[in-house]
Amino acid sequence: MSPLPALVMLPILGGGVAWLADRPRPGAAWRIALLTLVLETVLLLVTTFAHPTHAGPWREHFSMPWIPALGIAIRLDMDGLSLSLIWLSLILCFPCVFLATRQVTGNTGAFHFTMFAALTGIIGTFLATDLFVFFFFWELMLVPMFVLIAAWGHEDRQRAAMKFFLFTQGSGLLMLLSILGLVTAHYRATGVLTFDYFTLAATPLSPGLSMLLMMGFFIAFAVKLPVVPVHVWLPDAHTQAPTAASVLLAGILLKTGGYGMIRFNVMLFPDAATRFAPVAMGLGVAGILYGAWLSCAQDDVKRLIAYSSISHLGFVLLGIFTGSRMGMLGAIVQMLAHGLSTGALFLIAGSIQDRLHTRDMYRIGGLWGAMPRLSSMGLFFAVASLGMPGLGNFAGEFLVLLATWHVSPPIAVLASTGLVLAAIYALRMVNRIFLAPPQASLPPVTDLAAGQVTIFGCIMAFLVVLGLYPQPFMTFASPSPLSIAAASSRGEAAP
Repeated sequence: MSPLPALVMLPILGGGVAWLADRPRPGAAWRIALLTLVLETVLLLVTTFAHPTHAGPWREHFSMPWIPALGIAIRLDMDGLSLSLIWLSLILCFPCVFLATRQVTGNTGAFHFTMFAALTGIIGTFLATDLFVFFFFWELMLVPMFVLIAAWGHEDRQRAAMKFFLFTQGSGLLMLLSILGLVTAHYRATGVLTFDYFTLAATPLSPGLSMLLMMGFFIAFAVKLPVVPVHVWLPDAHTQAPTAASVLLAGILLKTGGYGMIRFNVMLFPDAATRFAPVAMGLGVAGILYGAWLSCAQDDVKRLIAYSSISHLGFVLLGIFTGSRMGMLGAIVQMLAHGLSTGALFLIAGSIQDRLHTRDMYRIGGLWGAMPRLSSMGLFFAVASLGMPGLGNFAGEFLVLLATWHVSPPIAVLASTGLVLAAIYALRMVNRIFLAPPQASLPPVTDLAAGQVTIFGCIMAFLVVLGLYPQPFMTFASPSPLSIAAASSRGEAAP
């Protein structure tokens, strides 16, 4: 029996139990949330190391009819790309539960349920290979994130949550129109009504229609990645979100955009993606430079990290559209490394804000003497974020730049400039927050506990391994070829 449905449903069921148990037994929500994550991890371990139950390049497969009259089935498939991103999701959820959700004092059961509902939407997005089901999970993860920001965020949370929802929901509707257009084109060409990803990949399309449909997908994924100029929701959402939601946003939710570009733009519309590649690469470079430049001008530490995410994820867009395997693998490694390093930076920024009640770097200043453990962790992740050799971010960005150089040396040179700016804003953040003379008005603060240091240490170890020996990750996380997958799919029973 395929474990994929359990992987999708377990988080939201565990979150529901946590919510119900919170009222009669305060504190039970945290323990149930932790137990849910442990069970989900065990299930994913079994899925990762067990012999695949499905023949072909995809590791696992699950399919059952849902609305046969419309050709819709609950179809889930897992390859290395989706498996690696699910692992990233779980790795980041543990520090969220250990460090961030303990700081939530009101409606903790509802908070855990909402967070785990978002996790269900994210995992479902990484697994769905029926386009209707994919859209269902894509929309499902937006609502809990909106609630997390609006209900548990900071002072201007309502405006930030509304901006996040309008951008992501509006772009999602464009993707729905593209899905319906692709299904209609396939029905007119073959007489078969289906939302099956592999069947639709073989739909004959004119160049103009192919480009039009691909753009609907691209805009939705570009908003989520985020790509300049549709990134404007991101800084406010990150700044106003509670720490756990910031980690989910930066570490996992943004990766659904990169995942969608690989799975749908490049693999579903290869010809249109090739023709669109120069524009996409230009947008990638614009994001790298724009995000890095604005990061240098920020005094709010969470806004600085948010703008740096726009810059780092520009490398992901650049790598995906280089048209080479090296660029694609670089983009995937960059997504994994960015999720770990930026997620950890948001955890540190949240810890500072909880202790000092400010995000202004000039008011924080000089924490090294008072909080040496937190400061050393912050220094490590800032250095990882700027692309220090030997750490995961460097491996991803180096592969992307090398692939870009083969396509366009000028674009590679411009993208490299972003690394110089990254060094400037990362070292400025380190100097202002950790190494500057301590503020006279700094209140007494407590450093990280040993358990918290252990959690950050695990994330550091992942980044070091990813930087020093990325080959296993590159092999493990590669997306399965669509042509082979399609051939395998034709051997399955039709939904």
